[in-house]
Amino acid sequence: MKKISILGSTGSIGRQTLDVVSQHPEKFSVVGLAAGSNIELLKKQILKFSPRAVSVQNEETASALVSLIKPCNTQIFHGLEGVEQIAVLSEADLVVSAMVGASGLRPTLAAARAGKDIALANKESLVIAGEILIGEVQKRGTKLLPIDSEHSALFQALECGKRNHVKRLILTASGGPFLNTPQDQLEDVSVEVALNHPTWKMGKKITIDSATLMNKGFEVIEAKWLFGFEPDQISVWIHPQSIVHSMVEYIDGSVISQMGKPDMRIPIAFAISYPERISMNTNPVVPESFGELSFQEVDYSQFPSLSLAFDALREGGTMPSVMNGANEVAVSAFLSGQMKFTGIINTVKKVMDLHKTQPANTLDAVLESDLWARNTAQSLIRS
Repeated sequence: MKKISILGSTGSIGRQTLDVVSQHPEKFSVVGLAAGSNIELLKKQILKFSPRAVSVQNEETASALVSLIKPCNTQIFHGLEGVEQIAVLSEADLVVSAMVGASGLRPTLAAARAGKDIALANKESLVIAGEILIGEVQKRGTKLLPIDSEHSALFQALECGKRNHVKRLILTASGGPFLNTPQDQLEDVSVEVALNHPTWKMGKKITIDSATLMNKGFEVIEAKWLFGFEPDQISVWIHPQSIVHSMVEYIDGSVISQMGKPDMRIPIAFAISYPERISMNTNPVVPESFGELSFQEVDYSQFPSLSLAFDALREGGTMPSVMNGANEVAVSAFLSGQMKFTGIINTVKKVMDLHKTQPANTLDAVLESDLWARNTAQSLIRS
């Protein structure tokens, strides 16, 4: 029986993780859940999975949850310290890191330092503090298992050959809702249109990142830290059908890909059950499930976020942290109607241009650069 804590249990990845867990009660038990303010959903999760402890956004939310679930044996924490408590629960064998944004860094690091295996959906932890997080995992000899469908695909394809036989990693991208939209029509797109992803159903922030392709830029940086390859060994191809989740090209010309329907429960199941595989309650694959598959090179002029991400990766140090912090502020501003869609990447680029890169080998340095980027982005947006 594998015991699991989930950080971000009421979000998209958290809910789908619990769906996978519920299909295999003989294999998994839930010992900890960390959520924000959606206590109605959290109440249902507590009643169904009976975790030993949960954490919520703040003290007020914790008090409201206590009123909802009386009497209950579940211990309730709150705030950032509460999330970290869930991340280091002594009973947990595996921590699913599924919080959104930089807020997931501290609890993910706490889990690594506590010697927990981690199933990682919070890509920002590697984007902004890859050197630190990978160092903690390697120091303790624990597992860092990717949940992102692209990195799960790479992980599986890399098991088919030797590392020194790998020529390059190929990440696939759907292209989002604006793949065929001319640049001069992007400025005035609405929030509703930007949130209408053609193949995936995700939270708002990651959906906007997919529309700008910034999410794919984050995945390039994540791939570098997860698998240890250099920027010139990582490519991105547009694949609108989202069936081939990524590929590994070997030096003999062989290309190993991992395919599957666009269902996040599949990579989640692989990550939490590794090194085993578990059956899933999904419809069987038939030829019509896949249909015609197409691929094309990325137009970097159409998706400048990818160029920014490669620049940040090559620059290293605190630059990826700055890129992420500025992007989080800019996406929030777009979602709240404070700026146009094209303003997101314009703001990120301006903040990166203003930044003087520092080493990112301490948590303080990473957090300071993140705060600087957020403040600078907010100032640019206001002006």
